[in-house]
Amino acid sequence: MLTVIKEHINRISSKLQLLVKDYQLLKKDNQRQTALIKELEAEKLAYKEEMATLRQQVSILKSASGKMNEADKKHFEKQINQYIRELDKCISYLSN
Repeated sequence: MLTVIKEHINRISSKLQLLVKDYQLLKKDNQRQTALIKELEAEKLAYKEEMATLRQQVSILKSASGKMNEADKKHFEKQINQYIRELDKCISYLSN
């Protein structure tokens, strides 16, 4: 009877050790995945910023070449007006 209990305890102990090893592996993998996600999010943000810059450059080039359609002209004017408002805000903050 005592040996049966010992065997049962040994099996439970070995299963528990396997679970702890699996947990440690999963924990390391989770940390690696989290780091990868942060890296990819930073890369995505950099690409978005680059894309916005390139779109602005295309808009400026179209404007300079005079090859803008009406929709592009309106969008460009809207952007310019937004920049002007932001500059006005900055000037008013500096004036105070």
